[in-house]
Amino acid sequence: MRILREYMNNGVSYLRVLLDRFILMTSLISAVVIIFHIGYNTDPGLTQNINRALEWCFLFFAVVLFVKTITLFKIGTFSIAQTVEALLCLYFIAITIAGSSYFSGADGTLLVKPEWMYLGVFSLLIVEISKRGLFFDHFYFNPTLLFVLSFLVLILAGTALLLLPKSTVGQQMGFIDALFLATSSVCITGLSSIDISCELTRFGQSVILILVQIGGLGIMTFTGFFGYFFSGGFSYKNQLMFTELIGENKVSSVISTLYKIVFVTFIFEMLGGVLIYLSLDPAQFTNASEHFYFTLFHAITAFCNAGFSTLPEGLSHPSVKFNYGLQLAVIMLYVMGGLGFEIIFNTYEFVRRWLFNIYQKIRYGRPFVFRGRVMAFNSKIIAYTTLLLILSGFVLVFILEFNHTLRQHHSYLGKVTTALFIGTSPRTSGFNTVEMGDLAFPTIMLIFLLMWIGAAPGSTGGGVKVTTFALATLNIISVARGQDRIEIFGRRVSSKSVSRALGIISLSLIFLGVSIFMLSITDPDKNLISLAFETFSAYSTTGLSLGITHQLSNAGKLIIVLTMFVGRVGSLTLLVALVRKVKPKNYQLPSEQINL
Repeated sequence: MRILREYMNNGVSYLRVLLDRFILMTSLISAVVIIFHIGYNTDPGLTQNINRALEWCFLFFAVVLFVKTITLFKIGTFSIAQTVEALLCLYFIAITIAGSSYFSGADGTLLVKPEWMYLGVFSLLIVEISKRGLFFDHFYFNPTLLFVLSFLVLILAGTALLLLPKSTVGQQMGFIDALFLATSSVCITGLSSIDISCELTRFGQSVILILVQIGGLGIMTFTGFFGYFFSGGFSYKNQLMFTELIGENKVSSVISTLYKIVFVTFIFEMLGGVLIYLSLDPAQFTNASEHFYFTLFHAITAFCNAGFSTLPEGLSHPSVKFNYGLQLAVIMLYVMGGLGFEIIFNTYEFVRRWLFNIYQKIRYGRPFVFRGRVMAFNSKIIAYTTLLLILSGFVLVFILEFNHTLRQHHSYLGKVTTALFIGTSPRTSGFNTVEMGDLAFPTIMLIFLLMWIGAAPGSTGGGVKVTTFALATLNIISVARGQDRIEIFGRRVSSKSVSRALGIISLSLIFLGVSIFMLSITDPDKNLISLAFETFSAYSTTGLSLGITHQLSNAGKLIIVLTMFVGRVGSLTLLVALVRKVKPKNYQLPSEQINL
C-alpha cells in the first residue's frame, strides 16, 4: 500500500512538472500574440480570430490551474508560487463566470472580455517565469556589467514595442525617435522628441509607463524580487551579486532589502496617487477611466523622477498650471523618490523607536531607551545636503523669479508653490509648471547646477549625486583648514570615498564637455546655452529642456541617447564594467608630491 501511495505521489509530481512546462510555453506564446494583436493588428477579422483563440487558451489555463490546485491537496504542500497559482485559478474562473453573464461577444469572444483576459495571461506568465529562478544563476557575470546589460536589454525591448504601428497615432514612429523615447523612459529622464500626449496611443503611453516603473527601480530589482518570491529562494551566488547591485553591505539582508524597496515604491506611489486623484476636478476628464489613468501615470512618473506627462504642455498646461494641490503632491513624490531607500528605511526606524519610547513612557512610566546610530552616516549626509539644496533652491528661485514667471496671476501661495517646484524639479524630476524659456537667465544657470548635482544614491534620480557634491564641498573646506582628512558627525570619511567622488566629478565634466562639443558639430544652428542645457538634462536624467529636443538632428538625438544612458548607469559604473580590474599588489611604491 505504501509503495502504491509513493507511486501515485510520484505520478502526481511528474504530471505537475509537465503541466508547468506546458503552461509556461502556452502563456509565453499567448503573450507574444497579445503584444502583436494590441500593437500591430488592425484587421477586424483577424482581431476576432485572435480573441477567440486567446479565449480558448484562457479557458485552458483555468482548467489546468484547477487541476494543479486539486493535486496540491493530494501532495499536502503549498508554496508561495502554488498559492498564487490557486488565486489565479479563482481569478480565471471568476472572470469567465462574470463575463458570460453580460458579454455579447462583439469582438470575437463569447465568455471573457479581452482586457481581463490579457491581464490574466501576463500575470500567469510572470509567475511561471519567476518560478524557474533567476536566469543568470547558471552563468558568470560581473554584477556591474550585468547591471549595465539589463538596461540595454530593456531599452531594446522598449524600442521594439514603440515601433509597433498601434503605438502611435497616425504615422509609425521612426527608429531613432523610438530608441530616444525608450532610452528616456528606461533611464527615467523625461526628454522626448515627440509629444507623447498627442502622438502616442494609450498602448504607447502604457509602454512608456511600464518602462519608467521598471527603469526607475532597475530591472534587476524586479527580477530579484519576483525570482525569490515565486521560486522560494536565492543561491548564495545570487545574494553576493545583489549585495553589489542594490548597495547592501550584509548578505543576510539582501532579501529583506529587495522586499522593502518594492514595498516602499508601491506604497508611496499609491499614497501619491490618492493625493493626485483628490486634487483633480473630475469634470476635466471624459470619464472615470481617464481620471484614474492620469493619476496612475503621474504618480509613477513623479516617484520615479521621470517627468513624462499625458498633457500636451506637461504640468504647465492651463488646466493644471494653477492646481497647487496637484503640484504639491508631485513635489512630495519626486522628492521622496530622489531621497533614496536607505534614508526612508532609517527614518522609519527612527520614528518607530521614538513612538515606542513615548508609548512606554506614557503607558508604563519607563525611561527613554536611547540607541546609537539609528540614522546611518550616509542618511545624515543625504538628509542635510538635500535639505540645504531644497531651501537654497527655493529661496534663490523665489528671489530671481519674483518679477518674472511668478508674476503670472499667482496668489502668494501660488508663488511659494511655484518657486518650490522650480527649485526642486531640476534635481532630476523633469516636471515643469512654467515655460523654461520664460525663466530669467540667472535661474537657468542655477538649474544647470541643480541638474548636475542630482538626487541621492540608491534613489530613482540621477546626477553626480548629493553625497558626491557633499564630499567635494567638505574636501574643499578640509583643504582650506589645512586638514588631511574629512571628519563629520563623529566619523572620518574614508580616502576611497573621496577618491570616488572626485573621480565621478571629473568623469561627469569630461563627458558633458565631449557631449556638448559633439552636439555643436551635429547641430550648429542651435545656440550653445540650449545645447548645454539639453546635455546636462540628459546626463542628470532630469528631462527639462529649452525646447530644442524635437529639433535635434538624428545624430544629435543619438548623442543625447548615449548621454542619457551613461548618466543613468553612471560614468564610473560603466568604466568599472568595461575595464578589467587590476590585481592587488602586495607592495607600495615610494610616494612623491605633485605641485598643484
